[in-house]
Amino acid sequence: MVIRICLLPMHLQEKEFQTALGIYCHVPFCASTCDFCAFYQEKPRRRDLDRYLNAMDLELGHLPQDRVVETVFWGGGTPGLLAARDLERLGQSLLDRLVQPPKEWTVEMAPSTVKEDKLKVLKDLGVTRISMGVQSFDTELLESLGRLHRPNQIYKAWELVQAVDFSQTNIDLMFAIPNQSILQWEAAIREAVQLGPGHISTYCLTFEEDTALYVKLSEGKVRIDEEREIKFYKRGWKLLEELGYRQYEISNFENSGKQCVHNLNTWHMMEWIGCGPSAASQYQGERYRNPSNLDEWCTAIESGNSLKNELVKLNDRILFSDAVLFGLRMNEGIDLKELQRRYPSVDGISLLQSLWDRLKAQALLEYQDSRIKLNRDGRLLCDTIGSLILEAFAG
Repeated sequence: MVIRICLLPMHLQEKEFQTALGIYCHVPFCASTCDFCAFYQEKPRRRDLDRYLNAMDLELGHLPQDRVVETVFWGGGTPGLLAARDLERLGQSLLDRLVQPPKEWTVEMAPSTVKEDKLKVLKDLGVTRISMGVQSFDTELLESLGRLHRPNQIYKAWELVQAVDFSQTNIDLMFAIPNQSILQWEAAIREAVQLGPGHISTYCLTFEEDTALYVKLSEGKVRIDEEREIKFYKRGWKLLEELGYRQYEISNFENSGKQCVHNLNTWHMMEWIGCGPSAASQYQGERYRNPSNLDEWCTAIESGNSLKNELVKLNDRILFSDAVLFGLRMNEGIDLKELQRRYPSVDGISLLQSLWDRLKAQALLEYQDSRIKLNRDGRLLCDTIGSLILEAFAG
């Protein structure tokens, strides 16, 4: 099975593992639902928007006052769908609860929602990073994905983003779309690079349940072809390297020396608090998710309650295995001795030794002292290897 996800260097100090905290804000509103999207979303009705903003004021009021928040990430949905005044209100509500401004603050925007007044508000709030969901520069492929924007809107939106001069920019691209050729994938990469973002994220199209794309799959209108996907992976990785973008994780590339710190902290099993409907948290020894329903979430917040769905009490075994699983998605891999110091109650090194020996014999990883990293062939099998890691810890 092939990998399908987007991930910090393992050289962080012990103190940072204990203190790094991120905030994720889910903005659940979308003008339409893309065929591939399984994220919780709602149509942007004014009454619902106002209730959402009021509830976010309340939920953000519960953020800890004794912790520095290092990173903030607004995702969706479509955060850029909010009007400038709503973005300002949400941002100011967040800033009022923080001990100090975050070092990195990312906002996702769809090209069709980018407007000058919104960008200026975000810049004034202290947003440092704009991530634009381009997906493709091909009109027919965009239509097949159910995206609202067209190529001309991408260029116009990018000009506006560049004019406001955020310190970091990202473009999301998607590959292995039905009927997409390798030549079209190469053209999309070259077009994105031509725009000059400091960071590019590339995602293999996935077939999530409860999506229009999954229905097409079940009806036989589209099919999964893993050999085809691997070809797209390999060509994308090679071309981006040729064009000056350094891969630091399976789906992430940069040419500015700036990785996405929020995602890296998350993948390193640090702590984050999710705000908004369906937002997930990993905080104070627990992992949980807010209700994936706007009315249910608002009602709980308004009544002073917090509903922790899918609650998991964390222990060293869970965190060690997840740190290995996500850490191996990064090009630099993991340091087993460092992980053993972080999670001392489980002998993760012994649990995984036989797996490392097998993968090394299959020429899928590099193993030196306590440092382990997958090579290119290994990263192409990362999902399968991840399953083997989970089996080792489950035994």
